[in-house]
Amino acid sequence: MGHDVTLELLTEENLSEARNIHREDVSEELVDGIDTLWELTVYGNEHGCIGRTFLVRYEGRCAGVLLLGEAIPWETDPPEMKGVPFYRLMGFVMDREFRGRGIGSEAFLMAVESVYKEFGPRPIALGVHKDNPGAERFYLRHGFRKTGYMEGNDCYFLRFI
Repeated sequence: MGHDVTLELLTEENLSEARNIHREDVSEELVDGIDTLWELTVYGNEHGCIGRTFLVRYEGRCAGVLLLGEAIPWETDPPEMKGVPFYRLMGFVMDREFRGRGIGSEAFLMAVESVYKEFGPRPIALGVHKDNPGAERFYLRHGFRKTGYMEGNDCYFLRFI
């Protein structure tokens, strides 16, 4: 791949770096903020949910955050996910300086591989805000298919193994 992309677990020690991600152009309506992702991470850890929240580094610098974890069922989940263990991508935000360079793609693939290796492969679901065409293109390129199901303003995307 050629990029110097590494992943590490998001912890209290590196949380302040994550909070400094430049994402002013991506509203929290489109992608949850770092503090929300941290709250979800703490909840998952306390409740024994499988999955990981990663801090993405590029050349040693904090470039983004990604949370891929065990899906707790929601009423709005598409029918094909009912009763099926799957992961939910709860948040993925890259610093604007690092977007459009393949770094996010590499980080996403590394995170999926890491979670699959540690916990086993499962389908992945995520929501993309209806007003976020860039994210929609990204996930379609990475093997997801758009469904007709919505959760609020988010359209469900699914990727089977």
